[in-house]
Amino acid sequence: MTAALPDAAARAAQDPPNGAEVLVRTLLANQVDVCFANPGTSEMHFVAALDRIEGMRCVLGLFEGVVTGAADGYARMADKPAATLLHLAPGLGNGLANLHNAKRAQVPMVNIVGEHRQGHKATDSALTGDIEGIARTMCDWVHTCSSADHIAQDAAAAVQRANSRPGRIATLVLPADTAWTQTRNRQPVVLAPEPPTLPSDQRFDAALKALRSGENTILLLSGRALRAGALEDASRIAQRSGARLLAQYANGRIERGRGRVVIERTPAPVDQGVAAFRDARHVILVGAKVPAPMFGYPGKPDYLMDPAATLIELTQPSDDLPAVLKELAARLGAADAAPLLQPEAPLPLPDGALTPDAVLQAVSALMPQQAIVVDESVTAGRAFFPISRASAPHDYLQLTGGAIGDGIPMAVGAAVACPGRKVINLEGDGSSMYTIQGLWTQARERLDVLTIVFANKGYKILKGEMANVGAGTWGARAEQMLSIVNPEISWVKLAQGMGVEAAQATTTQELLRLLRHGLAMQGPFLIEVQLA
Repeated sequence: MTAALPDAAARAAQDPPNGAEVLVRTLLANQVDVCFANPGTSEMHFVAALDRIEGMRCVLGLFEGVVTGAADGYARMADKPAATLLHLAPGLGNGLANLHNAKRAQVPMVNIVGEHRQGHKATDSALTGDIEGIARTMCDWVHTCSSADHIAQDAAAAVQRANSRPGRIATLVLPADTAWTQTRNRQPVVLAPEPPTLPSDQRFDAALKALRSGENTILLLSGRALRAGALEDASRIAQRSGARLLAQYANGRIERGRGRVVIERTPAPVDQGVAAFRDARHVILVGAKVPAPMFGYPGKPDYLMDPAATLIELTQPSDDLPAVLKELAARLGAADAAPLLQPEAPLPLPDGALTPDAVLQAVSALMPQQAIVVDESVTAGRAFFPISRASAPHDYLQLTGGAIGDGIPMAVGAAVACPGRKVINLEGDGSSMYTIQGLWTQARERLDVLTIVFANKGYKILKGEMANVGAGTWGARAEQMLSIVNPEISWVKLAQGMGVEAAQATTTQELLRLLRHGLAMQGPFLIEVQLA
């Protein structure tokens, strides 16, 4: 009697898997279960593996900057990496600006970049490029897989590196033949993340000496030191020592609002930044960089601190920042001190002209509990921080690297990471046009994102910078490079064309009505605010 032939599923289980299948299984085994993708020919076996193997959520972006920006926003909220899938050197190049922002936000990310079949690069065909060279400009770990038998180990190493503190970007280059070739290694590899560290006693002692000196001391925070629990320990230190808490200007995520610790950011304008540090005799860095303005200006300093002040770098990148603050509080004898929390305070709704501050007041008053605010409003939203101090508890995500075009994609990633929370994207009109395609992804994935576009019809930040750098007045040709009129852009039509419900607000009352609608509904909604 002849044995029955196995069905297709049984044959697939018996056949050795190809490299792409092992890669997907390894990512899943290492808790990477979201892939933001913009694939091409070289990645088709990986796409097929994603289709065959359950467990990976695949999210298509219509431009690689949307893909990398979404992975940035996802990691900020999930505290673990997503994978990106990018096509050869040009695809990786298209995603670099938001990889820059992600690196500055110190997030974990694993990029899978397809490459030509090994040997084909000798032909120098049209899409050939130096993928590793491009990746090294923004990534902490770069490796090209040389064999299907190595994929499991290589992928696990990429995730391990991404998960190392404070969060790093790893790029695995995947030649097409390593993806389609069968491998003898069926099992995924799992590597434990590198353990976080704590500062040496000498670093703690230097910080304690400053805190006990009685002199003006600033505790400058960033990274995971800006989470709610860590901020409470920082506040205990401040209450016991008299030190002042300050966040660096650009941060990946801050947990703030009523019932949480009050903390201000370093001002962006250089003169205000210098004033913030003028009286400080000691500056203790916890996850933060040496305070400096974003640009160099004629006759202005390159650093914000008084040169005579003492800089104390308490932490290193590998340190566990919440644990550092808890230990510092204990060594200071401040563990029992009460943190200073933001009390309830009235948040009146705006009335009058539809100005940027009116928009910020409306959002601050109406935002729901545990909203996620993604801020790429640049100049229009600069007052959001003080205006929203007593808003409902929320997470604040901002543009970290200064490369505009991260806001809409970041909102995509945050919404994928936190499906039960409303995402509010404060978006500049000029910035939005870099990655406007992200609205299509919001529509396809039915993401709960409210986008507010400040339509001031120009790059207002650059008009201010013309004066700051001493370039003086400008005429019609310069104005053409700083404004986005003639023709005017309709964000309502752009959003509707990509499947997102949208409307325009020209008065404060229209804005309030649309805000209430957008906050109450599920799914993406865009408000184009025509500013007075």
